[in-house]
Amino acid sequence: MVIKICSNCSKEKEHHAKGLCYTCYKKINWKPKIKKCRRCQKSRAIHAKNLCAGCYNTTFHLDKSKAYNQRKRNNIDLKTFRKTTKQCVICEFDKIVDIHHIDLNKTNNSPKNLIGLCPNHHRMIHNHNFRPELFVILRQKGFDLPLENIHKP
Repeated sequence: MVIKICSNCSKEKEHHAKGLCYTCYKKINWKPKIKKCRRCQKSRAIHAKNLCAGCYNTTFHLDKSKAYNQRKRNNIDLKTFRKTTKQCVICEFDKIVDIHHIDLNKTNNSPKNLIGLCPNHHRMIHNHNFRPELFVILRQKGFDLPLENIHKP
C-alpha cells in the first residue's frame, strides 16, 4: 500500500493510478464499458452478465425488492414478515406468499390479524364469489374471522 498526495484533491490517501487517489480516479479517468444490454437492447454501462444495472436488478432481485416493498407498505418488522410469509395457511404453498390482513385494516399489524396467502388464495379472498368458501376453510384451521367480512362485496 503506497500512500501519496493526490494530485487532484491534495489529500494524503492510498495511490491508485496517474497520481490520483481511488475516488478521484473513479471520478475523472474511469469510464464504464458501454455495450448493448442483453435484455433491453439499449447501449448502457454493463453491470454483470451482459445486463445494465436496471435489468440486472429486475432479473435477479425483483422478488427481494417486492418483499421489501410489501413489508414497508404494511409497516411490518422483518421477523414478523418472515414468519407470516413462510407458507400459505390454506394450501401450504411456500414459493410465493403474500400478507393478508384478516380484518382488511392495513394499519392493524398484530400477528393475529396477519396471515400468509399464496397469490391464488389471496386473489380469491378479495373476490366476493370465493370469500365465503375460504373463510370456512380459515375458520376450520382456527382463525378468528369477523362475521361481517363474509358478505362484504
